[in-house]
Amino acid sequence: MNYKLTMAYDGTEYHGWQRQKNGITVQEVMENALFRMFGKQTDVTGCSRTDAGVHAKEYVCSFKGETTIPTDKIPTVLNTLLPDDIRAYKCCEVPDDFNARFCTLKKAYEYKILNAPVCDPNLRRNVWHYPIKLDFEEMKKAARILEGKHDFAAFCAAGSMVKSTVRNLMELSLKKEGNIITIRAEGDGFLYNMVRILAGTLVYVGNGKLTKENVKEYLEKKDRRLMGITAPPQGLMLVEVTYGKD
Repeated sequence: MNYKLTMAYDGTEYHGWQRQKNGITVQEVMENALFRMFGKQTDVTGCSRTDAGVHAKEYVCSFKGETTIPTDKIPTVLNTLLPDDIRAYKCCEVPDDFNARFCTLKKAYEYKILNAPVCDPNLRRNVWHYPIKLDFEEMKKAARILEGKHDFAAFCAAGSMVKSTVRNLMELSLKKEGNIITIRAEGDGFLYNMVRILAGTLVYVGNGKLTKENVKEYLEKKDRRLMGITAPPQGLMLVEVTYGKD
C-alpha cells in the first residue's frame, strides 16, 4: 500500500529533512518510527529538502508498507512513537505512482521577521529578529518585481546541482502585523536557499542597502554575490503543498 502522510514539525533540533551522516534529521526520525510500526525498514519520500532549523506547518511525505492499522489511525499510532516536535495529522491511501516530491504542483513558504528593537524570547525560534527599522513599502515594491517566471540564478546558493535555475514564483507578497513582517513565497519549485535569499534581499531593500532597481538589474545579471544575505533558517516555514487529484 502506498500512503500519503501530512505532518508538521519544529525544525530547531534537526539538520533538515533529509537523512544525513552528521546529524539527526526529520526523515531519520520518521523512518525509525515507521520501522517500529511496520516491523521493517520503510523508506520515506519527502516533498521538500528543508534546511537545518527550518520548520513545517504542512509537510507531505509518502511511503509504502503493509499494516492492519486502519489508514486514518496511522497518525495516532505514529504520534505515540514520535517526539513532541514532530506530529502526523492526516494519512490516506494513494496510487502506487504517487510520489510526495515529484507529484507536487506548487509549494508555499512563509518567512517571518520580527522588526523590533528587542527580540521577544517566546518568538526567537520562529522569527529572524532584525532590530533596524525596515521600509516595508519599498520591500513590497521589490517583491512585485520578482514575481513571475524568471531565471533565479542570483537567488540560488552555491552547491546546487539543478539543471535549470528558471522557476515560476507565482506569489511573493508581504504583510505586516504589529512588528512581524511575513513574506509569503509560492511557486512551482524553489532553488537551494532560494526563499531565504529572497528574504535577505528584501531586508536589504528595507534597510537601504539595495533598491528595487538594483533587484531588477541584478536578477538579470544572475549573480548571487549582488543580492542580499541568506536569511537565517528559523524564520522559514513550509506552510502549504498542493497536488493534483491523488
